[in-house]
Amino acid sequence: MAENGKSATEKVPAVANPLSEQPSEIASNINYHAQFSPHFSPFKFEPEQAFFATAESVRDRLVKQWNETFLHYHKVDPKQTYYLSMEYLQGRALTNAIGNLDIQNAYAEALNKLGHELEEIAEQEKDAALGNGGLGRLASCFLDSMATLNLPAWGYGLRYKYGLLKQLITKQGQEEIAEDWLEKFSPWEVVRHDIVFPVRFFGSIEINPDGSRKWVGGEVVQALAYDVPIPGYKTKNTISLRLWEAKGRAEDFNLFQFNDGQYESAAQLHSRAQQICAVLYPGDATEDGKLLRLKQQFFLCSASLQDIILRFKERRSGKGSWKWSEFPSKVAVQLNDTHPTLAIPELMRLLMDDERLGWDEAWDVTTRTIAYTNHTVLPEALEKWSQPVMWKLLPRHMEIIEEIDKRFLAMINATRPDLEHKLPTMRVLDHNPQKPVVRMANLCVVSAHTVNGVAQLHSDILKAELFADYVSIWPTKFQNKTNGITPRRWLRFCSPKLSNIITKWLKTDQWLTNLDLLSGLREFADNADFQDEWASAKMANKQRLAQYILRVTGVSIDPNSLFDIQVKRIHEYKRQLLNILGAIYRYKKLKEMSPELRKNTTSRTIMIGGKAFATYTNAKRIVKLVNDVGAVVNNDPEVNSYLKVVFVPNYNVSVAEMLIPGSELSQHISTAGMEASGTSNMKFALNGCLIIGTLDGANVEIREEIGEENFFLFGARADEVPQLRKDRENGLFKPDPRFEEAKQFIRSGAFGSYDYNPLLDSLEGNSGYGRGDYFLVGHDFPDYMDAQARVDEAYKDRKKWLKMSILSTAGSGKFSSDRTIAQYAKEIWNIEECQVP
Repeated sequence: MAENGKSATEKVPAVANPLSEQPSEIASNINYHAQFSPHFSPFKFEPEQAFFATAESVRDRLVKQWNETFLHYHKVDPKQTYYLSMEYLQGRALTNAIGNLDIQNAYAEALNKLGHELEEIAEQEKDAALGNGGLGRLASCFLDSMATLNLPAWGYGLRYKYGLLKQLITKQGQEEIAEDWLEKFSPWEVVRHDIVFPVRFFGSIEINPDGSRKWVGGEVVQALAYDVPIPGYKTKNTISLRLWEAKGRAEDFNLFQFNDGQYESAAQLHSRAQQICAVLYPGDATEDGKLLRLKQQFFLCSASLQDIILRFKERRSGKGSWKWSEFPSKVAVQLNDTHPTLAIPELMRLLMDDERLGWDEAWDVTTRTIAYTNHTVLPEALEKWSQPVMWKLLPRHMEIIEEIDKRFLAMINATRPDLEHKLPTMRVLDHNPQKPVVRMANLCVVSAHTVNGVAQLHSDILKAELFADYVSIWPTKFQNKTNGITPRRWLRFCSPKLSNIITKWLKTDQWLTNLDLLSGLREFADNADFQDEWASAKMANKQRLAQYILRVTGVSIDPNSLFDIQVKRIHEYKRQLLNILGAIYRYKKLKEMSPELRKNTTSRTIMIGGKAFATYTNAKRIVKLVNDVGAVVNNDPEVNSYLKVVFVPNYNVSVAEMLIPGSELSQHISTAGMEASGTSNMKFALNGCLIIGTLDGANVEIREEIGEENFFLFGARADEVPQLRKDRENGLFKPDPRFEEAKQFIRSGAFGSYDYNPLLDSLEGNSGYGRGDYFLVGHDFPDYMDAQARVDEAYKDRKKWLKMSILSTAGSGKFSSDRTIAQYAKEIWNIEECQVP
């Protein structure tokens, strides 16, 4: 390859053609970057070098569009949205960028001229490790839609060096190592050395003679901006994801101490700064861990708001007089969950202490600027920060939060005396003497102009339960914005065959930006020719997936079996345990059958994937159990042609892009009322994969859109769950014998000697911490097994299954993030399209 690669590159002149769309000129531009933007020893042009040079060639185009977009916004000065999120799960950028720029064929041809295949080069890219799950991937889909809809919007996040974790699977189960996506460098980011803001921690408050206050002292780190370009689909608009990195300055390095041999203390501020963006969600069991997480959150909020305010002032300069009251007509800030809540007191601080506004004016500006998206009703995920920790790290912000709390109490006492008895739970500060905390969700609801949930069921639960008392004060503050996904990454680029068939039968590719057009596929659902094409595209995706599974796990799987997939963060409420218990029961029954009977069953390959948080013991036990079951089942010659169980390691966006197109059944089986929305359910449905699931999150709306006959429903409803838990506490639960049999089979040692009792104990007993089957696995098990039997029957009827699959895609139009973002733009942000000419 090296010789061949070398001669191919020698034939192509190394000439800069940054904006060309001609394959031969693109090849020259790639070769130009290989030689004149060198990152490796000369004369090497293996796939890795080819990837970096190709990415830099694409980046040339992006930088031009990006500069034009930035300039256009500066001239027009539209109202702009700033999306604050602790997580972004971008995935690979190369395929997406050349797809959105509509130059993938030219790049494929250019790489051929250089002796490489585009697909192999794209595989070289590491996923950006900036997120963990649905929250981060949603933010990334939103950026794609903002750019595609030509909306003036921008993302802000942190540049985590080591991500959350890279998952290795060993005999012990999951092991975690650091992500290595920045081990070399990311070719997409542009460091902005001129965009640096100071961010302070600790310190004290100085009171000036005029009564104004100033936060001083403590330690100050620098926030440096790295920009990642986000191209829209077939539009010039290219927006920014601005990621902050924390640094110390040269003057913060104590040369005297260093020369005195005190190396650690000489560089103390530098090493503390480096901790801030080292890891996503560092363990917070210790006081230091809590401080670090709080530092991360404040660092994101402070740097982003300083940047936003500076841009607002720059666009005003030279335009005559202006007032701070205009700020909310130019700036919308969206908080993605409670992690960036500190934006509220920080905006207040910047306006009052730096810009010298009074409280009322600052509060008016802040509350008209900030909106909040709630992503969870799980109590442990609704952030509550210790007041002593907050006073220590952010003394000025605690003063401001105290004032917000005080004024809220006064407002309720004056206008709603009927709610006085509810104040202890509604107020921002919880003064419980054992554990005084700041309730971040309450701070968001009190301060934001709009609060939204992320699926209809979730928003209804917020209004009826979690935030019910606030709804009576501010009935118009609460909205629903059902999540969506970008159809470019999640169908066009990850399943080109299926995508081409859709375009051929609809006689247009407009569905890529108007997903509702997919409903036009309904008229072909029974068409034999269409079904054959559909089936062959699905089979090609299954074969590609089978090759991938063999490569990463060593397990060989049969593309003719039913591919059944559950991939998501490992969490007890998502109930991977229900899935594996079902698989165990299935295995036991297959073992007991005669060979003749086995032949009548539906062959299945069950794939489960997802990362367990490093300190979440039960989640890690579930990962180990899946692997232990797989080791037994896949090596059992009596059964392994009818059932395989595979754990897919290190689940991320790129793995999802392989799994989802090849999936035929996917499991979205959380306890009803606990999954705010879910978005992988939308990706699977869009790819013609059928869902077995509960009435939870967006499952409810997916089932409405695709037709309930095309959805395998089971399980308790959200409104039944509280009573079922009460019944359990009162000893009224009668377990299904199949459920007992599955658990007993694990305890018998059938899957090895590991002690699974601590995991199984969570399903036992009627009450107590970590017991009493809080997530209703036992209650839903029989209904789940019956639904799985319906799946087996349906799969035997090929034409019926294909029709259901087609109708699933045809009903997915509502779930485009373009629709979601258009609703945010109109109903929350009040921003309008600003297309680059």
